[in-house]
Amino acid sequence: MSVRDLLPWTRNAGAAVLGPMRSEPLSPVLTLHREMNRLFDDVFSGLNGASALGRGAAGWPSVELVETDQGLRVSAELPGLDEKDVEVLIEDGVLTLRGEKRSETSDAARGYTERAYGRFERTIALPFAVEEDKAEATFSNGVLSVTLPRSAQVPASARRIAITGGVQTGTAH
Repeated sequence: MSVRDLLPWTRNAGAAVLGPMRSEPLSPVLTLHREMNRLFDDVFSGLNGASALGRGAAGWPSVELVETDQGLRVSAELPGLDEKDVEVLIEDGVLTLRGEKRSETSDAARGYTERAYGRFERTIALPFAVEEDKAEATFSNGVLSVTLPRSAQVPASARRIAITGGVQTGTAH
């Protein structure tokens, strides 16, 4: 086995491909070694920051936002959870969805128990002021739906910043 066989960027080379530095075909053991490395690379490459549930923190749960004249409707897919596992908060113009999923599977005949735990939190900056006291949330068949009515008042914390024209200094054109 040569050093080139251990380099990760040569893993995807086909068994029938003979490079300029190789003059012999690949052995079955080396092919098995490369395929096992590829398998583990594929499995673990998707776990960047993933929780015990196998989902990345930034992408789960899937959320859909629909803005209407009346307000904002937020839907989140939370399969396998109940309403008691989910918390919905509105604070300072930010909607927060958080919760925890616990899963346990056991098979006495085979003698194993499998447990998975995972916490999630999604924060969504609201695009306009909402009437927080009239917000409603429902949970049905693993889908959380939050309805946020649009507020007629402009939030007191909002401040308009004037835009001035002119030449910027220190920039290259």
